[in-house]
Amino acid sequence: MTTGSMHESPATRHSTPVDGVDVLGALSPSRAGDFLTCPLLYRFRTVDRLPEPFSPAAVRGTVVHKVLEDLFDLPAHDRTPERARDLLVPTWDQLLEGEPALVEMFGGEGPEVASWLTSCRAVLDRYFTLEDPRRLEPAEREVYVETLLESKLLLRGFVDRVDVAPNGMIRVVDYKTGRSPGELFEASALFQMKFYALVIWRTRGVIPAMLQLIYLGNGEMLRYEPDEQDLLATERKLEAIWLAIRSAQDSGDWRPRRSGLCAWCAHQAICPEFGGTPPPLPELTIEPGPDLS
Repeated sequence: MTTGSMHESPATRHSTPVDGVDVLGALSPSRAGDFLTCPLLYRFRTVDRLPEPFSPAAVRGTVVHKVLEDLFDLPAHDRTPERARDLLVPTWDQLLEGEPALVEMFGGEGPEVASWLTSCRAVLDRYFTLEDPRRLEPAEREVYVETLLESKLLLRGFVDRVDVAPNGMIRVVDYKTGRSPGELFEASALFQMKFYALVIWRTRGVIPAMLQLIYLGNGEMLRYEPDEQDLLATERKLEAIWLAIRSAQDSGDWRPRRSGLCAWCAHQAICPEFGGTPPPLPELTIEPGPDLS
């Protein structure tokens, strides 16, 4: 059982034409993060495109994100915890229609699914302890953003929410259904947000005033105010990541990088760090195709 179409990207439907431009390639925050975490993981996901099992935690994130997105379609006074809970089961049912194998994640219908839905409700309830959606009117939700850097590297991704104040100040918001990271991992969490801020700055000419990560796993927020130097450094880092990716492609040397995150990796059986052997490299060239999963 694999993630299948749930992880397929709609980027090809959204991506703006870059005809006549010699694009180096494309990066999303997740794929850049994969390479920083482990070059071999990047290879497995982006070059080999190996399937990965469904994860209850990841699917919880998908469902909760969709509920929070749809919540803002309601009139402000209806954006209550009760209405969010009402949206949960229909959202899960809709996801199941497209991915019926998802239910096998729990061994079929039964107490496991009910328990998992209860955990989703707990995450949704926690959201309302952090924000009052009745007082918010997001400018955009689940918005696709992309920009082509002067280096001809294409950056793109989906932003959970963009808030715009009357004075034009922008806040970029991302929901995380897990727990907030420790100090050692805060920089990695903010890297994704700085990526989005860079794309927004390059496309709209405005540096977001606030980057806000909402951790629904333990009810905490991480806020950061970026500046121009932050975003220029992020741009340089992304270009360096892409050069390292191309170097790995040219050499065929996709080295594993062992860390605590290996415990959650779906590819341990074929990883040299765990005594496995990766499959032969496919005859592929990295292209600026779908890269948003």
